[in-house]
Amino acid sequence: MQTKEHQRLILASSSPRRQELIQSFGLPYIIRVSDADETVEQKITPAELVELLSLRKAGTVREMLEVQDQHGIIIGSDTVVVYNEEILGKPADEQDAFRMLKGLQGNVHQVYSGVACVDAATGQQVVSHSVTHVRMKPMTDEQILRYIATGEPKDKAGSYAIQGIGATIISGIEGDYFTVVGLPLSLLSDLLLTFDIQVL
Repeated sequence: MQTKEHQRLILASSSPRRQELIQSFGLPYIIRVSDADETVEQKITPAELVELLSLRKAGTVREMLEVQDQHGIIIGSDTVVVYNEEILGKPADEQDAFRMLKGLQGNVHQVYSGVACVDAATGQQVVSHSVTHVRMKPMTDEQILRYIATGEPKDKAGSYAIQGIGATIISGIEGDYFTVVGLPLSLLSDLLLTFDIQVL
């Protein structure tokens, strides 16, 4: 097992949801927000995309760390919603949110979350992803507009949050709930074993 100092986790995310989830591990952690460029020019699969961006976020934070601060495992994560082979990120505006929700309502879509762990000291890295199938209830245009008016869809991939009032528009999931929230904890705990960090 590593020393306590090297068990420190460094979460490369400004997401309050991911910050809440990382607390559940009971390990020392700090937040270092990644300003990684999330544009991807090449045509790649959703799985490749979330793994690429997770690694990019963690790598950007590693470059930001001062030399004396380079200890611990940096965690990067990225989530996208996929419906009919279209990758749905965060909505550009309310019209975009309406377009996404209109397509998703009454249908099953997939949520991909990538997780990357990078050793701040050595650069050793491991990355993976998980996918969950989500069924959204049929909704009227009025219901979609009311949901958008709550403000919740604004910065969410696919324009909804399963852990908020968006839970009321989801009728079922097949797979890991935390993949949909944005940080698959079971997968992350497996990846941390690479660095001799045991959550349990």
